[in-house]
Amino acid sequence: MNVREHPASQAPGRAGVRVRVATQLPTWPIGVMFAGLPLWWASGLLDVVTIPFALLMAWLLTRAHGVRVPRGFGWWLLYCAWALASVVMLDRAVGVVLFGYRWLLCVAAGVIFAYVFNARATLTSRYLSGTLTLWFLYVALGGCLGLLAPTGSLRTPLHHLLPAAARGNELVGQMTIRPFAQYNPGGFLEVSPRPTAPFLYTNNWGSVYSLLAPFVVVYLLHTWRTRRGAAVAVLLVASTIPAFLTLNRGMFVSLGIAVAYLVGRAVLARNLRIVAVVALAATLGVVLFNLLPISERLGMRLNEDAQGTSNTTRISLYEQSLSAVASSPLLGHATPIPPANPLEPSVGTQGQLWMLLVSHGPVAAFAWITFFLAMYARGRRRGDPIGVAACTTLLVGTVQLLFYGMLPYGLPLLMIAAAVAARGPELPTTEGDLP
Repeated sequence: MNVREHPASQAPGRAGVRVRVATQLPTWPIGVMFAGLPLWWASGLLDVVTIPFALLMAWLLTRAHGVRVPRGFGWWLLYCAWALASVVMLDRAVGVVLFGYRWLLCVAAGVIFAYVFNARATLTSRYLSGTLTLWFLYVALGGCLGLLAPTGSLRTPLHHLLPAAARGNELVGQMTIRPFAQYNPGGFLEVSPRPTAPFLYTNNWGSVYSLLAPFVVVYLLHTWRTRRGAAVAVLLVASTIPAFLTLNRGMFVSLGIAVAYLVGRAVLARNLRIVAVVALAATLGVVLFNLLPISERLGMRLNEDAQGTSNTTRISLYEQSLSAVASSPLLGHATPIPPANPLEPSVGTQGQLWMLLVSHGPVAAFAWITFFLAMYARGRRRGDPIGVAACTTLLVGTVQLLFYGMLPYGLPLLMIAAAVAARGPELPTTEGDLP
């Protein structure tokens, strides 16, 4: 199969260069990977599903001609190579499995980036934003499930098929038993349930929610004045109920950054539709914040943090992370390391930045951050809705590195945003797409 000149590519692009697009790359690998979330969640494969789909995308890319990657992708290759080299720092064979799992997720994310970047003729703004809006719907439904059945959990078929020795592994156990919420009704402190489904932790839920929100706004613009648009608007408003009740402070910060950036870019571009949508969503959000018992629950959570010395523990882990970097500055320790206090989480698990520094060292962390900043730089001047949304997600994802982990759920979303930002303005390939 050959790459053919797309009709829109007859117009010169930047610096008069004609655009070639790999139109033979199908949409369904991305569509099935995201649309199939309920199946992957129920089967216990959600945390690893990007790896087999990345293998499929890599095979499709090898069959295409003219596949290319943008300048700056070398930083991601450097990160993957440097992270792989840090495997020599492992002193226990059991750590190889965890290391290999995380490394394969990062390699798979790179393949997803290359696929979306090269499939610009088929993975249009409308298709990508619609697919990610469907994921947003699943996230919102999972949040509602966590509120309605906070003590519930799903024991996946994979849990019953695996031997007891495998189920005893912490990583495997997390994949195969999926809680609906973080909630301990028998705990000393009366803490309200915080939704997690379809993910493992409330922080995962809040991270994905805020990374997806800009793309939902884009899809709302695509479907404006239609029944589907009305449904998306209702979804966006209704999703704020489980979002607020997560009491996720990192998500609140992320959404604040996203709203400020979206509005600022829309004002500069004189795009009043985006300003109107964001303003309406923000107004309804304020109303719901005051109607729901959020202030009371947030106060209870802050009280829980104060009594449980949560903030003190986090600061201690940050200090231990810096000490771990100093003890192995070149290649890191390959994986997060045990803390000084065995009751605390592992050192290097309080945010993706800290995991990178502890596991692979400053060079790997620099390569990771530089890659996403380079892709942001390629798209920062775009004024089309999908370009602005992609840059918004990249900005939010960069800030989240300080307090959220990006594996395995957030990184694929960041890669899609990076590919969209890097591949330039939308080609008018499908009727109904924004110009």
